[in-house]
Amino acid sequence: MDKPNIFRRSVMLVVHLWRRVMNVKFNPLKYIPDNTLQSYFMLVLFTIWSITFGFIATYYIGWLGYSTATSVVVHLTILIPIMITNAVFIDAERTGDQWLEEWKAEQSKYKLFTNRLKMKNMVRWKADTEA
Repeated sequence: MDKPNIFRRSVMLVVHLWRRVMNVKFNPLKYIPDNTLQSYFMLVLFTIWSITFGFIATYYIGWLGYSTATSVVVHLTILIPIMITNAVFIDAERTGDQWLEEWKAEQSKYKLFTNRLKMKNMVRWKADTEA
């Protein structure tokens, strides 16, 4: 079996990791009933982490000319395309687009194919002789 396309694997990995961290269905913000407050807290957390990484870069890495505003802009330039990719995937899942189903099936088949070697302790049941 051929390995899936690197682009497809990368996009699926980005979407999977994004949903693990930023999707309120999985993180503790899911207990806040108002979507507006969830978005507000996500924005506040984003700002806090951007500033924190700016301070870390300034102090530990020694980037004395490092700007916190630059840190926020750099994070936004990374997160906005990831957000757009996630929105495209959510729309494709909602409408049941064929390309997404093909990508998921390809990923699933490849993972099953590669994980078959890890199952050395499994015993195959021979239904013809043991039943």
